[in-house]
Amino acid sequence: MRIATWNVNSIRARADRVEAWLDRSDVDVLAIQETKAKDENFPFTVFERLGYDVAHFGLNQWNGVAIASRVGLDDVERTFPGQPAFGKPGKEEIQEARAIAATCGGVRVWSLYVPNGRGLDDPHMAYKLEWLKVLRENTQKWLAEDPEAQLALVGDWNVAPQDDDVWDIDFFRENQMTHVTEPERAAFSSFMQDAGMTDVARPYTQGEKDYTYWDYTSLRFPKNEGMRIDFQLYSPALAERVTGARYDREERKGKGASDHLPVVVEIE
Repeated sequence: MRIATWNVNSIRARADRVEAWLDRSDVDVLAIQETKAKDENFPFTVFERLGYDVAHFGLNQWNGVAIASRVGLDDVERTFPGQPAFGKPGKEEIQEARAIAATCGGVRVWSLYVPNGRGLDDPHMAYKLEWLKVLRENTQKWLAEDPEAQLALVGDWNVAPQDDDVWDIDFFRENQMTHVTEPERAAFSSFMQDAGMTDVARPYTQGEKDYTYWDYTSLRFPKNEGMRIDFQLYSPALAERVTGARYDREERKGKGASDHLPVVVEIE
């Protein structure tokens, strides 16, 4: 069974690429982030003609998450319990389309688009840290209730947890950039340290400057100035079943590519 995660940066703009990739990659489950589509605008037929059932959560032209599965799509859940909403001081809080879950082939898959902190003092940073905190608390609860749970938290985490997960850590620190701060890294590592999850792709994808995201500007991709911010975190029982993982770097190449690549994990 193959589970993939991919921030496609607009499903309507890249529907043809996603369809072609699914046709040749032979994945069973694809978690998608940043669809940038309302439910009524999502291209369901692209997936259905390849044999995938799809659940999508999109409220407007921003964010948006989905799960496509050819091994079952049961118990769909939009947002996790207590998921924080966002609202600037003095403004109404709005729930964003950033999390959707479904049970696929016995695995509970969450497609996650973690908020971008935007700036060290930006209100989005506090929102991001609270969002991760509540998700981690839910994860601990789920695994306490069922230690053998087959749980996969996958997606764009917008955190680079190690120095070698960015092309130049000094550049990030000198420019006071997000994704690499201690609070963000602590929030990410708490899923492993406190909740017992495992970053299952890392052992198979640790080549030099092996990234999952490159900004479109400043020739970042040709220069390989990227970041590793897309992850698949598995519960202990599911992590034991992992037999391999890979990054599909070819999907970051060519005209109309997303700025992220697919991360694929194989399980028994």
